[in-house]
Amino acid sequence: MKPMVMLGAILALIGLLALSYPMFTTNETKNVAQLGDLKIQANEQTSHAIPPILSGAVLVVGLVLLGGGLYQRR
Repeated sequence: MKPMVMLGAILALIGLLALSYPMFTTNETKNVAQLGDLKIQANEQTSHAIPPILSGAVLVVGLVLLGGGLYQRR
């Protein structure tokens, strides 16, 4: 398979996934205090949003690369 077709397919899939799930959450564990071997930790959740225009742009670029790779003649 041509590299351009593979890259286009991967980008198109990423664009579709980003449009399907525009928000995701990550967890981070931070050390709040440490006294010798005793550690007090806090788990912090952070939400991230992917702008729909960015997801759509990645999808379009992926489809263009996919179509261009399939259309190329050798």
